[in-house]
Amino acid sequence: MSESALTPFQSSAWTTEPVRVASRKSELALVQTHWVMEQLQGYYPGLRLELNTLSTQGDIILDVALAKIGDKGLFTKELEVGLLNGSSDLAVHSLKDLPTRLPEGLVLGAITRREDPLDALVVHERFGGYQLATLPAGTVIGTSSLRRLAQLRHAFPHLQFKDVRGNLNTRLAKLDRGEYDGLILAVAGLKRLGKEDRIHQVLDPGVSLYAVGQGSLGIECRQGDERILSLIQPLADAEATARCRAERAFLRALEGGCQVPIGVHSQVQGDELQLTGMVAQLDGQRLIRDSHRGSLREAEEIGMALAEKLKQQGADEILQAIFAQARS
Repeated sequence: MSESALTPFQSSAWTTEPVRVASRKSELALVQTHWVMEQLQGYYPGLRLELNTLSTQGDIILDVALAKIGDKGLFTKELEVGLLNGSSDLAVHSLKDLPTRLPEGLVLGAITRREDPLDALVVHERFGGYQLATLPAGTVIGTSSLRRLAQLRHAFPHLQFKDVRGNLNTRLAKLDRGEYDGLILAVAGLKRLGKEDRIHQVLDPGVSLYAVGQGSLGIECRQGDERILSLIQPLADAEATARCRAERAFLRALEGGCQVPIGVHSQVQGDELQLTGMVAQLDGQRLIRDSHRGSLREAEEIGMALAEKLKQQGADEILQAIFAQARS
């Protein structure tokens, strides 16, 4: 192969400068980032990679519920600052943490293949004989997600819910000490950390729609940085990209963030994409849910159309009440 036929990162002229990869310091974030780096190294054996780890506001403030901190870049801002000031070249995020509106000058360069996006119930050993629907009244379930909280309150009003913070291992330790009877966690995170054996029950989407982008990784970089944009394209997964683009357009049209009770479920069938979405009151008393289907090539239009459907059914009213409560 001639030098002119090489891609930029196969050419020795492009492998002299290291690519600096930003990541949160949590165990799950590092597992995900190392996976991205390994994939890149496989595509470009001569590539030099440097890891830049940072703590975000969401990592530091652990004694306050996420909803009370706010969600504007709670787990992403510090990584984005590094991209903008040039100390990092790309940042690896859990896509569910990445706001749908990015800072000026940054873009979502690639969405990776998706791990199972569903939610899971993990229980203390004394509840091993139960499913979520059969747990005794008053059973204490831990979750830091308003989305999960609203849906579970709606479906299982006999259960009690308690906020839980910390990384996955910290949460599991609290469960095992008996501080909680059960936890609701992402299947994807449990699998990536080798904790799949802790999954007691995978929650059907009919009970718990998942977070926008859950299960996929988003790779963020500077707008117009063709060197990095070219580098990460082999990591982009077409189906996951279409699904997540629809989900993010839905969330953006509702002007919601990752800490509001908005959930989704997307499916690809042939060249069609079906998106189901949900908006709920925090107490679970009112829950609006609907679906929209369209061409896979029009993913964002599907998301916006579904958001409009839910707005016509009262989603705006629910969200405005939640935002007003948060400001008070």
